[in-house]
Amino acid sequence: MTDSPVALITGGGSGIGAAVARQLLDAGHRVAVTGRGERRLRAFAEELGSPEGLLTIVGNTAEYADVQAAVDGTLKAFGRLDTVVANAGFATHDTVAEGDPAGWAEMVLTNVLGPALLIRASVDALKETRGRIVLVGSVAGFVNTPGNLYGATKWAVTGLAENTRRQVTDFGIGVTLVAPGRVETPFWDGNGSLPPGHLLTAGQIADSVVWAIRQPAGVDVNTIVVRPLGQPN
Repeated sequence: MTDSPVALITGGGSGIGAAVARQLLDAGHRVAVTGRGERRLRAFAEELGSPEGLLTIVGNTAEYADVQAAVDGTLKAFGRLDTVVANAGFATHDTVAEGDPAGWAEMVLTNVLGPALLIRASVDALKETRGRIVLVGSVAGFVNTPGNLYGATKWAVTGLAENTRRQVTDFGIGVTLVAPGRVETPFWDGNGSLPPGHLLTAGQIADSVVWAIRQPAGVDVNTIVVRPLGQPN
């Protein structure tokens, strides 16, 4: 167990992050998950039977001290770090012309600053293992939607992934952007209802994340866009 790979997942207590954690644990990885809600993290761990290979860490992905503490805590508990998954994010589900600016700063900080802070905090450890950075973006980071500020944050993540790849590939670190289309997760809670049409499951997105993580040494899969059939945009 002490030689098994280690992953750190932000926003790992529910949705896509939790699905990735489950799959990696099943594959023999050790996993640390972060989130702002201690109760949600505790419930997730209890749901899985509180396995020895799971570490839960309360923290805000938009605060560098919290992110660095999560990386340090993972290294202290497991002795190495092979993968980080920047999954934490949310949408205010409004528009720049009609929305409430009160919620925008937190969304931008979580969705854009958060992944950058995770990269900065983990890069030295990932150099040691020649590991991988996975950024969970969105189809909204490839397709323009009227007034969609959330989409603008995901365009930033799309750019961050390639900009990061161009620097860290010389360190032996891989970078993968996974951009989901419509997925049935708590992401839609603030919208009041799920969008129409067929939706992917969190587990189906986790399949792509874990596939990228488990690529052979020397292979760098960079961009994966996953839509449900029937989603035209």
